Amino acid sequence: MMQRAIRLAASLAFLALAATAHAEALPVFNPTGPDAAAYGRADGYPAGYPQTQRTLIGNFSHYDSVSRTRPVPRGAGPASHLTRAPAEIALHYTYQGHSHDIADYLSRHPATGLLILRDNVILAEHYQYGRTDQDRFLSQSMAKTVVAMLVGIAVAEGRIRSIDDHADAYVPSLAGSEIGATPIRALMHMASGIAYREVYDGHDDAATLNTAIWSRNGTGAEAAVRQFNTREAPPDTKWHYKGLDTETLGLVLAAATGQNLATYFSTRIWSHIGPEHDAAWAIDAHGQEPAFCCLNLTLRDWGRLGRLLAHDGAWEGQQLIPKSWVIEATTPAAPFLKPGAGAGYYGYGYQVWLLPGDRRQFTLIGIHGQMLYVDPASKLVMVHTAVRPLPTRNPEAPELGALWRALVAQHGTP
Repeated sequence: MMQRAIRLAASLAFLALAATAHAEALPVFNPTGPDAAAYGRADGYPAGYPQTQRTLIGNFSHYDSVSRTRPVPRGAGPASHLTRAPAEIALHYTYQGHSHDIADYLSRHPATGLLILRDNVILAEHYQYGRTDQDRFLSQSMAKTVVAMLVGIAVAEGRIRSIDDHADAYVPSLAGSEIGATPIRALMHMASGIAYREVYDGHDDAATLNTAIWSRNGTGAEAAVRQFNTREAPPDTKWHYKGLDTETLGLVLAAATGQNLATYFSTRIWSHIGPEHDAAWAIDAHGQEPAFCCLNLTLRDWGRLGRLLAHDGAWEGQQLIPKSWVIEATTPAAPFLKPGAGAGYYGYGYQVWLLPGDRRQFTLIGIHGQMLYVDPASKLVMVHTAVRPLPTRNPEAPELGALWRALVAQHGTP
């Protein structure tokens, strides 16, 4: 009888512990996802080129299997601690007249990862299509904002004297070109004024730039940016999105610091915020990181980077990025950069998208659905990695914005 009572007590204790663990906002792993067959589930979500819908998941989570990358060391020491809420956040939002929750969103959208943090507390963490917390997710153009933050550090260190300097003051090979005569500030605002077409149709100027840097027979980045030499507007007067401006910033940054982007990122930011894993940054055929894309981090590590930005560049009391720079970077500097102006719904700062409204909020955006939202007032951060079939203008894309706005409205009290 006594042994039976002991076994019963032990069983009840185990059940209570299991219930407690289940109640926490633990990672949720789903081996499938919307339209999984078209994404190659039967073949384990393969990676490879030419890139199609079937290879998007593999390419975007195992990028180093299809492209050369340079490690971004995490540094020594333990990972910074992220706690978990007692239960996953209860979140409801309205989109097109219907009420939805997180589970509903994930059931209809090709998200590979979704992470919600409030400061260092995980409120929700989901993976789909067999992805896990060990997979590094491709950022696409979210990397542009990282480059902008590194420029701010280089300015603080005196390596870049002023962002009103022209690009050719640091990259002499750009002298005599329109892009070389463009101030760094204009490049930061995506307002170089250089004619450039970026629509992702495989025949635009972005494709020409990509061929020049990725192809073994290409010219390399410096010659690649020089070839776009038609000025259509004075610098810093007209917003026009183009990877050309960011690639030029990367050349300036590397020349000014004497370091490649991966090393500068690792030593100035990455190794100081306690990531769980090394990051990886793609390198082109000439051994340079493309500044406009292709930084790869695990989901929680993307969350840590978002937390750094939510604290305006401070990490546990250490100011890694100058606070004034982060605020300047995430505030519209001129009417043509305000939300509803040149960039449409969004505004634009230093290589970062600004959300409308009186509250300072911003987001990092990459094609095919990569997004990192930040609300500094409440320290809310939301990371979304995805494999939307189209690079841009996916009809379902605005729903994520509705989810974010509901999150801030319901859980964003400072």
